[in-house]
Amino acid sequence: MISEDRICAVVAAKRSSQMSQQLKQALRHTRTVELRLDWLLTDNEIFTFLRRLARTRLRAILIATCRRRQAGGQYRGTIANQLLVLAEAIRAGCAWCDLEIESASKCPSEVLDVLLADSRRIASAHFFGASPANWRRVLADLRSTNPDAIKIAATCDSLKAGLRLLSLARSKRNTVVIPMGDVVLPLRCLALREGSSLSYAPVENATAPGQVSLTSVKDLYRIDQITRKTSVYGVIGDPIAHSLSPQLQNAAFQVRKINAVYLPFLVHDLRDFLGAVKPLGIRGFSVTLPYKRKILRYLDNCDPLAAAIGAVNTVVVRGSNKLYGYNTDYVGVLRTLQERVILARCRVLILGAGGSARAVAFALAQSGASVSICARRPEEARKLARAIDGQELSRSRLKTEFFDAIVNATPVGMFPQTAHSPLAAHELNCRLVFDLIYRPVKTKLLQLAARRGIETVSGLEMFLAQGIAQWEIWTGQRAPAAAMSKAVLKAVRTSGQETFRATP
Repeated sequence: MISEDRICAVVAAKRSSQMSQQLKQALRHTRTVELRLDWLLTDNEIFTFLRRLARTRLRAILIATCRRRQAGGQYRGTIANQLLVLAEAIRAGCAWCDLEIESASKCPSEVLDVLLADSRRIASAHFFGASPANWRRVLADLRSTNPDAIKIAATCDSLKAGLRLLSLARSKRNTVVIPMGDVVLPLRCLALREGSSLSYAPVENATAPGQVSLTSVKDLYRIDQITRKTSVYGVIGDPIAHSLSPQLQNAAFQVRKINAVYLPFLVHDLRDFLGAVKPLGIRGFSVTLPYKRKILRYLDNCDPLAAAIGAVNTVVVRGSNKLYGYNTDYVGVLRTLQERVILARCRVLILGAGGSARAVAFALAQSGASVSICARRPEEARKLARAIDGQELSRSRLKTEFFDAIVNATPVGMFPQTAHSPLAAHELNCRLVFDLIYRPVKTKLLQLAARRGIETVSGLEMFLAQGIAQWEIWTGQRAPAAAMSKAVLKAVRTSGQETFRATP
């Protein structure tokens, strides 16, 4: 075994002082650390850092890496210089060194034995472009250099490809596999469960596509505690990086001491994700843009309310991987608005006609509100208006109409496109503006409304309400609402967003 502490922190910086600071941060979370010496700007910076390291003699498993540019690293020196750097790192206290196959294959084994004799060696291969057709050949090439462990990192454009890569680690001792890319980010979190000897996580600077930060893998996903018995949940969408659902749901699992993890899935192909439900043992998942309506065709059954709405944001996986759909956006809308307006007497404008808009429209219409729909696709707006006995309005009419509330159910203004608003200030003729977007908390739309003295409501309140309802559907338990709200507010503060007073 490479190390009992299987989370490997990645330390990578341009200056030796920064490397030393990152190393201190890493050791607060794990005793296994990869030192990316190739990131240091010059050989002088490298040897300055290694001299400092030699004086500290840390009680940790240190892995020295000085990857050359030809293998996706930063080091510009020759192979001979690369080996001298690794040899110096061993003398400074590194028990392991990582040498990529491009360099190892050009060195006589006798040379490697002499220069790297006092360490154990990882033979690594990295595929940043297309994956090789024959993984067995790659494994054979790596093992031909007689290493103590092997590592394969490959860019994967689908969960299917990532699962194929992870299968290389099963039943093979001292084998590290790393799926790279945003689509397979969840697989990096599940790699230890699938048999990988290590999972790499950067302290500050990402050194490969789709890496998850050290604090996230330790505190948010707790990947070192994931086993075959861990239930897997997630959220699917495109985009998904803005989602705070992992903070919300994982906080609840941790408080209730449930062996489960909730992961974000960036989904470009819905069928690819659904094909991974069984092999990953996924028990349930949240659904966000653009799949709230598309998921319906893949469900085995659906809650009558969600079927009537025509959109699903919550899926439970039961029995032999049967998918059952629900809609908790409906609950979130009612809990958010009924404290502020008398729904049975108000006139509401909904911007958008997608899955979220449909949940809002049905919730308000069934509560007695008079609902109008405005969307960039007039035909979709008319269909939704007919379904709820509402009215379709063109945007040109908004400046002459007045509403008790305007609800934005479009993604316009969502992170990272935060400078945009679905409406201009002169179109906000209403008493209240409610934006379903929760990142940022104060969207451009809400800022425009506030300047006009209009009451504003952030989507964060609805997000909490619908997410709490989801968790209770999945687990059958009462959700720890206060802890979930606290976790989300902490994440918002950490990301530099504004906070709000939440009432879970």
